[in-house]
Amino acid sequence: MTHLEILQIAKTAISIEISELESLKQRIDENFLKAVEIINSSKGKLIIVGIGKSAHVGNKIVATLNSTGTPSQFLHASEALHGDLGVIQKTDVVLCISNSGNSPEIVNLLPFLKDYSSALIGMTGNLNSKLAEFSAVILDSSVKKEACPIKLAPTSSTTVQMALGDALAVCLMEMNNFKESDFAKFHPGGSLGKNLTAKVDQFLSSQKPQVSENANIREIIISISSSSHGITVVTEQDQIIGVITDGDLRRMLMSDQDVSKISAKENKKKNPKSIDKNALAKEAMAILKDKNIGQLIVTANDKYFGIIDIHRLLDEGII
Repeated sequence: MTHLEILQIAKTAISIEISELESLKQRIDENFLKAVEIINSSKGKLIIVGIGKSAHVGNKIVATLNSTGTPSQFLHASEALHGDLGVIQKTDVVLCISNSGNSPEIVNLLPFLKDYSSALIGMTGNLNSKLAEFSAVILDSSVKKEACPIKLAPTSSTTVQMALGDALAVCLMEMNNFKESDFAKFHPGGSLGKNLTAKVDQFLSSQKPQVSENANIREIIISISSSSHGITVVTEQDQIIGVITDGDLRRMLMSDQDVSKISAKENKKKNPKSIDKNALAKEAMAILKDKNIGQLIVTANDKYFGIIDIHRLLDEGII
């Protein structure tokens, strides 16, 4: 098989799944609305039930819902029949996922899922199935064609199930006014967590260059050269009154000024950009990018606290 043939197979598979997703979009109706409202008004959690590939989809949907503010738990259909049904409380809503809707384990479980929960929602590709019969609301996940070459392996069908789960999660997020700050509470770890929760003072430079207004050219050069930031902050009792960069320094030396009379007072740039040490690191990165600068002054109670550098933030994965 040639490389071109392999690429064409991949494109065909994706095209089939896109087509099935477009069909799904046209089927989103009052049943979907009812399902969202039932889940949102529930006093308990959402229990998602599945078996086989639908179980894998169910686990992913649970993970998405939990991270976006809807408490959820996965229940494997086989385990449910052997004791795990106890996880369902009468205040809980059950979402049962089965493409055929007639898997033996699912069929045996349906009377209990309906009786033990406040509502049973079925996600199935077979509207004439036992799952559809027992469900208060049916989410139609049917597909005309699987993307696999023998049309048997769950491909398009699991993609549609996943998309329906994502659609439920997104709607519930909007209905509950779920914000980025809420998302951060559930994601303290990893690169994502760092971008959502890390504070400026976690990435503060160990160097804190500063001079007084009365600093002469020698003192300015020493201060700028003693750090790796190419900058010194002009302060008066730790109040920030300006900044001098290595570029400013070069311009001073190339000017017609008497070098012996150069001081920080006449050559500082007023109102430099700064950020509080308790601000999010990603906010500092946004300022650095927006102003196209490499360093940002950090403050504490409006006083000079230190320097944060764009390269340190990039190295730490702050974007």
